Amino acid sequence: MAFAGKYEFEGDENYDDFVKKIGLPSDKVEMGRNCKIVTEVAQNGNDFTWTQHFPGGHTTTNTFTIGKEADMETMGGKKFKATVKMEDGKIVADFPNYRHTAEICGGKLVEISTSSGVVYKRTSKRIA
Repeated sequence: MAFAGKYEFEGDENYDDFVKKIGLPSDKVEMGRNCKIVTEVAQNGNDFTWTQHFPGGHTTTNTFTIGKEADMETMGGKKFKATVKMEDGKIVADFPNYRHTAEICGGKLVEISTSSGVVYKRTSKRIA
């Protein structure tokens, strides 16, 4: 599955319930609410660089290789180690308190995070 591209936030579902469930600090909650996050994905085979640009200049970048442990960072800024996998064309990563998947559906980047039964879905449209 080809993930490479640049994607702009289009819509999300269940944001408030999800960020409450994972304990995101209130300043980060407001920063992420309906903001036009731009996600850039560079892919070279199984090697990925996944960068999220937030309004105001904050950027989070995770670099990983499918099947190998990597140093990662959550949207709240917490650093951890994870092994990112590819399952049925989806990128899957277990973050400290949620499971995150990403896939391309109809040219859009669809990301789903699940924590204790609470599901957050973010859809981004391809802009480059």
